[in-house]
Amino acid sequence: MANTDWSAWHDAYAAPGSGLSDRLAAVRSQIDRVLDTTAPNPLRVVSACAGDGRDLLGVLARRSDAGRVTALLVEYDAVLAARARQTAAPLPARVEVRQADAAQSDVYSDAVPVDLLLLCGIFGNISDRDVRRTVEAARQLSAPGAEVIWTRHRGEPDLTPSIREWFAAAGFEELAFVAPESDTWSVGVHRLVAPPRPLEPGRHWFTFLR
Repeated sequence: MANTDWSAWHDAYAAPGSGLSDRLAAVRSQIDRVLDTTAPNPLRVVSACAGDGRDLLGVLARRSDAGRVTALLVEYDAVLAARARQTAAPLPARVEVRQADAAQSDVYSDAVPVDLLLLCGIFGNISDRDVRRTVEAARQLSAPGAEVIWTRHRGEPDLTPSIREWFAAAGFEELAFVAPESDTWSVGVHRLVAPPRPLEPGRHWFTFLR
């Protein structure tokens, strides 16, 4: 794994008006929308490289229907995973925080398929080849009609056009692409329209580069 202090890096989410805080708000807005459109049905969620879970957990903390959510948050960093567990503990949702390598397919074997897959904070930290591999693997984690929320910066070279094409090729339709002119972050949302694929055991999808 990379040597970045991800616990300290995540502190920037709390800075009002920062790119990360704005991106967080955009991700939360999409999570809220998914919860609204699926109510009152149960919702299964996986968040890969979840950090301290503030995107999903922040939404669940303010919703009266959080009890219908079952979620697995996968995070490698022990400090961030501990923060997520502490935040999740009082929530009515069934949340498991698993300290593990989110790149390993076996981590998800008892939690998929899901209705909502969060791939936030990943695509800007791995190789282009690994981004494509992870996009293709999303179909193995998804139930019919599942939505994927992902993030990626648009700094040069901007990979987001390719990512959007890769999702389409993998059987997903685009629902939203949030890309403010004032910053370089972006949030994409795709829905699976092709048949799901079974999870392939023993796969390693990506490696963090920093």
